[in-house]
Amino acid sequence: MSAATPVGPAAPHQGLLARYPLISFFVMAYAFSWIVWSPWVLGEDGAQVLPPGLSVPTSAARLLLAAGILAGPSLSAVIMTATTEGRDGVRRLLGRLALWRVGMPWYLFSLLGVPLIMLLGTMIYSGNLPNLGALGGPSYLLSYLATYVFVMALGGPLFEEIGWRGFALARMEALHGPLLASVILGVLWALWHLPEFLVPSWAASSGGGGILGITLFIVTAITFTIVITWVFNNTRASVLLAILVHTSIDAFTVPLGEIFPAGAVSSALPFIIGFGAVGMVLMVVTRGRLDYERLADART
Repeated sequence: MSAATPVGPAAPHQGLLARYPLISFFVMAYAFSWIVWSPWVLGEDGAQVLPPGLSVPTSAARLLLAAGILAGPSLSAVIMTATTEGRDGVRRLLGRLALWRVGMPWYLFSLLGVPLIMLLGTMIYSGNLPNLGALGGPSYLLSYLATYVFVMALGGPLFEEIGWRGFALARMEALHGPLLASVILGVLWALWHLPEFLVPSWAASSGGGGILGITLFIVTAITFTIVITWVFNNTRASVLLAILVHTSIDAFTVPLGEIFPAGAVSSALPFIIGFGAVGMVLMVVTRGRLDYERLADART
């Protein structure tokens, strides 16, 4: 079986992890990340539970954030893939990180279409046109590319997507269908971020804290997930393309913050408007299947 095959057959293991692969994956992903993040979210920048001597400086907090992502979704995905499919399964999983022959339109959508959705959603929400002059001209592209690479490597997408899409999504689609699987995964993906809401600066940059902020964050994650599922299904379960979409979402918030008033970008509503509208169109056009048939055909 080639590296492009989304999910291989599970080995007939009878252990607890193998019997409940998805539950085991999410429990490990949450536990690993939350344990690593705890000095950051409980220190001076977060809930301030730890004594001052145990607080984490900002530079170390960034490393803890990245380490928690690596220790959570990525490590959990590798463990569970090895448990259910053995070494061949791990090779297939990692091989989908390099599954790049998917067609130029999907790169255009990931790199340009996603920012356009965010731009239009912010324009509708704010009622303002973007102040493109604030970017300083074409030279800004180099700065954006640097931001993009940094966000991909340390901001979450690279190591998160090995788990969320690389391990979980195809299995959840087979059990629940593409739409319900996207909703469930979106909720679980959002709730995985819960400890980060204890850090005021992180909460403020992610739509706000409190019950309302968390609820809007969950809705936003669901809309993101529906769109990523559609890309995933059309690219033969390419983890690479999921990473690119996720990175574009995270990285493009930086220029958005420079060309729109701060209040517009700090809210979750522009993204709910943009990705919610695209998700609704995709659900209608694909009749709720999000082109899952194309993924199923790639597996046969």
